[in-house]
Amino acid sequence: MSRTPSLSPLRILLCLPLIGAPAASAAAQDTERQDTTAAPVRVQPEKEEKELRPVGPVDSASVLFDGRVLFAVRGIPGFPAGDRADGIADRIRQLARDRSFDLGALNTREANLGIEIRAGDELLFTVTHIDAELVGIPRLALADIYLDHIRDTVAEYRADREPRALLFRGLFALAATVVLVLVLLLLRWLYRRSLSVVERRYGARVKDITFKSVQIIRADSLRKLIDSSLRGLYGLTVLSLVYVYLNGVLGLFPWTRGFARSLLDLVLDPLRTIVLGLFGYLPNLLFIAILALVTRFLLRVIKLYLSSIARGRLHIRNFEPEWAWPTYRLIRIIVLAFFVVVAYPYIPGSGSAAFKGVSIFLGIIVSLGSSSVIGNVIAGYSMTYRRTFKVGDRVRIGDEIGDVREIRLLVTHLRSPKNEEIVVPNSVIIGTNVVNYSSIARREGLILHTTVGIGYEVPWRQVEAMLLEAAKRTEGLRREPPPFVLQRALGDFCVTYELNAYCDDPHGMFALYTALHRNILDVFNEYGVQIMTPSYEGDPEEPKIVSQDRWFESPASSPESQRHEPAAQSSDGPSSPPAETPSGSDPA
Repeated sequence: MSRTPSLSPLRILLCLPLIGAPAASAAAQDTERQDTTAAPVRVQPEKEEKELRPVGPVDSASVLFDGRVLFAVRGIPGFPAGDRADGIADRIRQLARDRSFDLGALNTREANLGIEIRAGDELLFTVTHIDAELVGIPRLALADIYLDHIRDTVAEYRADREPRALLFRGLFALAATVVLVLVLLLLRWLYRRSLSVVERRYGARVKDITFKSVQIIRADSLRKLIDSSLRGLYGLTVLSLVYVYLNGVLGLFPWTRGFARSLLDLVLDPLRTIVLGLFGYLPNLLFIAILALVTRFLLRVIKLYLSSIARGRLHIRNFEPEWAWPTYRLIRIIVLAFFVVVAYPYIPGSGSAAFKGVSIFLGIIVSLGSSSVIGNVIAGYSMTYRRTFKVGDRVRIGDEIGDVREIRLLVTHLRSPKNEEIVVPNSVIIGTNVVNYSSIARREGLILHTTVGIGYEVPWRQVEAMLLEAAKRTEGLRREPPPFVLQRALGDFCVTYELNAYCDDPHGMFALYTALHRNILDVFNEYGVQIMTPSYEGDPEEPKIVSQDRWFESPASSPESQRHEPAAQSSDGPSSPPAETPSGSDPA
């Protein structure tokens, strides 16, 4: 039965909520497709009602035509809403392109499945009772509304593609482009002009912001802030003008009208997604924030406790104060690792494949590039707890001698006697012999030693006495324990004597060596003994020996004179040698 379409006031009122309803119902679209141009199947009404009932959740899709939403339809079992909407849009598009078709031939016809909307004798689609349920109005009224909407849309589709209309809109777009270029050039001139005016009038007035002689903001920072503000205002104005231009020009042509309508959404959709995502992740972010506060409080408590140990206010048995800060850093790494493990499932996007891929990639990079770093960190902690040295010690690491200034996890900083900074990786220190001049010197003193080579013609007792006298004259050497002399070698041309003396200041060892060498030279010159090792060229006329009557030449003293002389000697007399060693026994 054919009906002539008519517009009643009731139907006009029913059209108003229809425009917004399809956009809210366009949710899910499937992929299967079915041809609806076939003749409807004649079945009993009670069976039709049962078969057209949607199964499960509501399946609806929007019919898109020429970049706009016409209306929404629902799916039925075996025919998803997305496929149905695509088929309806294709048939309306074919109808619109056929300019020979009279839009007055659009009509509605009641059938067993619903109200059919036809283009002459060709079926466009059927408005079913489940489509009416989606909008909430009767099928007949909904079919009339759809028919009027299709007629108006097709008429507008044909009018937009008229050659005369396209020519007029093309000229309008060209004029708008010219105006945009002129306005952008004017804005560029105004922007540069404003920069020069601000710099000329206010550049000299911009000064540093200070509070009680404390500089808060520098003048050049304020100038950069002003320039950035003007640049931002200029950029925002340009972007607004370009958006208005694109939205207007692209909206003139039917092929780009859909893009023009979604142009603002291209910018707002990411922002909307970010904001909605943040709101969705608020519970997780709140959990992470609370966990971060608890972790921070725990680290503060641990730091306060270990700082008391480092300052000597708190003592723990067998725990050195210098271990406090390395221990805190180690505990902090463990606590932060535990925080990351607990917070990881609550991080936004942690379950996505992209997040996992980036995590694996970063893990590979760290594992390949941080082997030496991890080795230095482990070496740094090993040195700390092994007490190899501490800050302030005079040490020798390999060929480098210096005072320890700072011990870090990766490297150790030394200052050489020549005021040079030496940076040594901790892994190198672990694999190298380290000499610490200060560790034992604090308790027992550091032994400074130097050697001289004296010919065989000089009595050894005299040489030892002169060396001990030189040590006695050197300021800074300890008297107790007393200095002593060792005969290190009986060479081919000389006897090698080694003078050993104790000192309390390892940092002044080079100055003490200098003073000791000066005194050795002075004493040997006073007693006429040359410090020179002759090379052998031939047998001398007389053998290079020391006769017994010269054994105790000055400043040496014989055992008989030592028994008769008082223990306390005059200040200018020679100092007594230490207890005789096997090399110092009297051969007589």
